[in-house]
Amino acid sequence: MTESIEEAAAVSVPVEELSFRAALDELEAIVAVLESNTLELEDSLARYERGVALLGSLQKRLNAAEQQVEVLMGELVAAPDDETQDTTLS
Repeated sequence: MTESIEEAAAVSVPVEELSFRAALDELEAIVAVLESNTLELEDSLARYERGVALLGSLQKRLNAAEQQVEVLMGELVAAPDDETQDTTLS
């Protein structure tokens, strides 16, 4: 197997404990090694499984960040007061 000590250690770290950047870097490394077609089937499956877990975690984090930005943007947009709000019926 051509796995380095750093790669072996990274795989043992729970996905939830990785920073966004570390999870993204690990996912990119997994994609690269899978695309290289140099791993045995069992190792490829293990990496693929780890990649799926990383991808799911990253997607959840991005969705949460997007929701947070929407909330913050909503706070920036002040509701119009009665004088500026059009209250006429169409």
